[in-house]
Amino acid sequence: MSTIAFLDPVILEGRHVRLEPMQASHAPELAQAARDGELWKLWFTGVPTPEGIDAHVELMLKRRQERTFLPFVVRLRETGEVVGQTTFCNVDHDNRRVEIGYTWYSKRVQRTAVNSEAKRLLLGHAFEAWDCIAVEFRTNWFNERSRAAIARLGAKQDGVLRNHLRNPDGSFRDTVVFSIIQSEWPAVKRNLEHRLEQHEEGSRAS
Repeated sequence: MSTIAFLDPVILEGRHVRLEPMQASHAPELAQAARDGELWKLWFTGVPTPEGIDAHVELMLKRRQERTFLPFVVRLRETGEVVGQTTFCNVDHDNRRVEIGYTWYSKRVQRTAVNSEAKRLLLGHAFEAWDCIAVEFRTNWFNERSRAAIARLGAKQDGVLRNHLRNPDGSFRDTVVFSIIQSEWPAVKRNLEHRLEQHEEGSRAS
C-alpha cells in the first residue's frame, strides 16, 4: 500500500492540466471560469454564481478541514488559466472509498482532453496512491450529458437514488450512481489513455 496519506492535499499534473488544491485565492479565477457558458444557469447542476463563489470556496475549504472533501481547481498547463473545479467527496475513510464530484468546466474546454486527463489523474491517485476499493460518480437523472460522459469513462451504473436530494426550488433530485471498482481500474486506465491520444491526434490534425 502507498505511504501517501489518505485525503491529504496533493498537486496532480498531466500533459494538459494541473489539479491544484483549492485555496481562497482561487475564487476570482473560478468566478471567471464559470462565466464562460454561464454555467450556473444549468438547473440540473450545482455550479455557483460568480457572486456566490466566495461562499462556495469557503464551504469547500471547511469540508477539506473536516477531511470529508478534497477540492481542486483545474488549470490549463498551456495558458495557466483556471477552467473549472473537481473534488474528491463522499469519503468513506474506513473502506477507502471516494466519489469524484462537484466537477464543472468552462464551456470552451468541454469535450476536450481536459476532462479525460483530469479523470485519469484523479482515478490514478485514488487507486494507485490511496489503494481505494472503489470510486463513485453521481449525477442528476436529467443531466444526460454527464451520464453519458461518466459511462464513456468505463464506469458502471449501480442504480438510482430516488428523491435523493432537495433542489433549491423545492423539487426533488433523482441521483444516478456509477462506480469503478479496483479490479476494473487497469482497463479503465487504458481506455482513458486511448481517449487522450485521440484528443491529441485530433488537435494536431486541426
